[in-house]
Amino acid sequence: MTDIITDLTLDWFKKKRNPEKPFMLMYLHKAPHRNWWPSPEKFKAYSKKTFPEPATLFDNYENRGTAAKTAEMNILKHMKYSSDNKVRAETLARMGEVLPVVPGNTTWGYKTYARATAEQKAQYDETLDAISADFEANWPTMTDREKMQWKYQRYMQDYLATIESVDDNVGRVLDYLDESGLAENTIVVYTSDQGFYLGEHGWFDKRFMYDESFKTPLLIRWPNTITAGTTNDEMVQNLDFAQTFLEAAQISAPADMQGESLIPLLTGNDKAWDRDAVYYHFYEYPSVHMVKRHYGMVTKEFKLIHFYYDVDEWELYDRKKDPQEMNNVFHNPEYKEVVKDLKTKMAELRIKYKDSQDLDKKFVEMSKARQVEH
Repeated sequence: MTDIITDLTLDWFKKKRNPEKPFMLMYLHKAPHRNWWPSPEKFKAYSKKTFPEPATLFDNYENRGTAAKTAEMNILKHMKYSSDNKVRAETLARMGEVLPVVPGNTTWGYKTYARATAEQKAQYDETLDAISADFEANWPTMTDREKMQWKYQRYMQDYLATIESVDDNVGRVLDYLDESGLAENTIVVYTSDQGFYLGEHGWFDKRFMYDESFKTPLLIRWPNTITAGTTNDEMVQNLDFAQTFLEAAQISAPADMQGESLIPLLTGNDKAWDRDAVYYHFYEYPSVHMVKRHYGMVTKEFKLIHFYYDVDEWELYDRKKDPQEMNNVFHNPEYKEVVKDLKTKMAELRIKYKDSQDLDKKFVEMSKARQVEH
């Protein structure tokens, strides 16, 4: 799919674009999303690689609230053998007595393989057979720690194989911009919709406000405007993209937009940037992965989170002293004034972004109504 999306993109550039007019192209990839089916050659190559484990892979969620302990995104407990880790269904059937039940294990992910032609399946079979044979031979005697390590490696092998295809294909587009001369007068923005857990805290997926899913990549190339190789650690967010693109195109932004143009930061005028915090709200609960509803704010020094709806729990992280966010200091007396100041600031941000307690109540009412309907 990654190759096809790029083929269509290059076809548009070469055959459908009006060369007399400016353009804006959104070039988007799905491959890094679950269930991570790489191209066959990368699937084979990466299945033989071993990757370093994150320091928090075996996080036991001590000193944190209910949300981290109850989310259904733990690699060992919730990642599916077949759909995610690519173990054949026949292998799992033979091992039924030694495997815990994982709901939906073979019902969706393996459809990618199932709908392939015989020729296409043959390109994957050698690797799939090797994965299943290794699983069947070793899984029954593994400790829980070893099982977590096995599933983590399988996850990384497939995930990073799909990422390499994205890298290859973004390279194809950048090469075309160079070859056509468009690179000299084209702004290139490389970003994502969110971050993703690659084993940190024992997790896969996203949704939480903890750093790995909260932070997103953002690289921008703007010839003759952005100095190559510069970096910036100011608090920016994807709300800012619209205003940035509009200003770059010399179009006035509507007054009701909630972001800020990044042009000052891109042109070295950091003093014109006055944001000192960003706001976040996740409310899709109960739902997939069961991450509890929460909202919060982040500064360069601290992160304050409020979990609500079916709980009422607060978390505070000192981002300087605890970058891995393992120690909730909300109830630590030393941070009493910090909590007070951050709560005041967050209340102001909720008003600024029109995300009030009244909206919280509406989300709850909507959720209850949906549950009744179902």
